[in-house]
Amino acid sequence: MTDSNLNNIQVNVQTRYIEDQSNPEKNYYIFAYTITIVNQGQQPAKLLTRHWVITDSNHKVQEVRGDGVIGEQPVLKPGEQFVYTSGTMLETSVGTMKGSYQMEADDGFQFDATVEEFVLSTPRVLH
Repeated sequence: MTDSNLNNIQVNVQTRYIEDQSNPEKNYYIFAYTITIVNQGQQPAKLLTRHWVITDSNHKVQEVRGDGVIGEQPVLKPGEQFVYTSGTMLETSVGTMKGSYQMEADDGFQFDATVEEFVLSTPRVLH
C-alpha cells in the first residue's frame, strides 16, 4: 500500500455548450469540457485509462472507457499539470458527467484519480 500523499492527483473541469454544433430541434446538444489534471503528489504518475459515466436529464446513461485521453497517456511529474479538451453529445439540454482516471505511480502502484460529478448545461437552463 502506498501513502496517499505520494499519489495526490487533483482534477479540475470547465465546461461549455457548443451552440453552433448543436441542434436542439433534433435533441442534439454538444458540450466541450476542459480538464486540468495536476499531480500534487510526491512521485511521477502516468495516466493509463479513463472511465466516464455521462447521464442526460432523461436518465440515459453512456459509459466511456478507453486508454489515455485524446490519444495520449501523459506522465505527470510532481507539480506538473496536463490540460486537454474533449467533448460529448447529449440528447437533452442538461446532463452530468463523472468518472475516473486509472493512474500508475513510478513504483508501479495503480490508483484511481476520481473526477467528481459536474454539470453540462446550455445557457439559461439552470439558475
